[in-house]
Amino acid sequence: MTDLSLPVVDAALLAEARRLLLEPAGLDDSHLARVFASIHTHEVDFADLFFQYSRVESWSLEEGIVKSGAFSIDRGVGIRAVRGEKQAFAYSDDITLAALEEAAAATRAIGRQGPSATAALDRIGSAHSLYAPQDPVTSLPDEAKVALLERLERLARALDPRVVQAMASIAGEYEAILVARSDGLIAADVRPLVRVSLTVIVEEGGRREQGYAGGGGRFDYGHFTDAVLADYARTAVGQATLNLGARPAPAGTMTVVLGHGWPGILLHEAIGHGLEGDFNRKGTSAFAGRVGQRVAAKGITVIDDGTIARRRGSLNIDDEGQPTRRTVLIEDGILQGYMQDEQNARLMGVASTGNGRRESFAHMPMPRMTNTLMLAGDRDPAEIIASVQDGLYAVNFGGGQVDITSGKFVFSMAEAWKIEGGKLAYPVKGATLIGNGPDVLTRVSMIGNDLELDSGIGTCGKDGQSVPVGVGQPTLKIDGLTVGGTGGA
Repeated sequence: MTDLSLPVVDAALLAEARRLLLEPAGLDDSHLARVFASIHTHEVDFADLFFQYSRVESWSLEEGIVKSGAFSIDRGVGIRAVRGEKQAFAYSDDITLAALEEAAAATRAIGRQGPSATAALDRIGSAHSLYAPQDPVTSLPDEAKVALLERLERLARALDPRVVQAMASIAGEYEAILVARSDGLIAADVRPLVRVSLTVIVEEGGRREQGYAGGGGRFDYGHFTDAVLADYARTAVGQATLNLGARPAPAGTMTVVLGHGWPGILLHEAIGHGLEGDFNRKGTSAFAGRVGQRVAAKGITVIDDGTIARRRGSLNIDDEGQPTRRTVLIEDGILQGYMQDEQNARLMGVASTGNGRRESFAHMPMPRMTNTLMLAGDRDPAEIIASVQDGLYAVNFGGGQVDITSGKFVFSMAEAWKIEGGKLAYPVKGATLIGNGPDVLTRVSMIGNDLELDSGIGTCGKDGQSVPVGVGQPTLKIDGLTVGGTGGA
């Protein structure tokens, strides 16, 4: 189910990472080998160095004025040693041989006295080629970035006179990483990332409502054409004006239809985290020890795929130097396995799935999602809605809370409709979905043929670390889901 026919990483990526990360400090592979030799004077299973260079900017516009702008450049290295379940970690934003050796000495504490094996850095890692190594930050002059935000605001205001406020923002990042490991692997990646966001507020008769839209991915600002910006404006204004006429949401247990695309965030939060290797190794996930068992209704297939070109959650390699993969987690309702980083894979006796991720050089890697999707079924979305006599259609989600151990969740809906007699009757607001992720998987009775990925806006938090992710799903019919509302049962 995974593609192992990968090209050797482009030499230009490795050269760029060396130029940005090693050469300014006069470092080469022999110095890195020396650091590994220092760590391995004690008995450790594994060690790695994670070098990172990032150039990040953000601009925001409100009421036609640029209200804030930020720019930063960060460079640093994280050094980790692993022995069994123990990890020792040190990091430095000073990339010098002295700093590396000092950090390496700190990581030896978990190992017993006595040397362990290390290998020469002579194995260049394989990687995908999912995005161009372009620098978004320099792809447009600053005045053009401001003009883009002004254009987006004008598009939103022109759509409806009830728009009283429009807030637009743009963000770009150019990141280079280099991973060196004591097993001899050296790998690199150069990662662009951009995002545009729009929030509008509309007012009518003293009532105010809000709408949101945006998107991004691993490309430069050239992606945001007038057509793309116009679509963001229509989506945000349409959501806000729809909610002006929304009625209070009903409450109770009912059939819920989830829309395609961004509603996959429920899948990500309530189910995806429970399929990460660390929670299952420790036995704290509801899915622990259930590989090979039915955990979902027939027809449900869930994958984590870090190999989709130019997507926000995709990576050529993970943050441990492994190529990302298309990992089947649940197939036709049967649990197939978990997402793994190096340490948890080793302790569980399986292979890494290329899901080792970290927020930055100052953080340790852990198993994390990339793009987590439920695959399409064979039902027409109109047929799914027509099958519901009394229920709710959740088109778009706002915020939510999840207990990863139990899978219990509460999600608010940014856009929702009451379904009556198989038709969308009227929009509602104030609705929340309440349930348990593993239980919800068993309640899916119809799966649409309209799989869609989100527009590129997702950020996932875990143990204090945030990383960009993607989600997606087709339209789903879920029977007997609890809805919290403001309008009574």
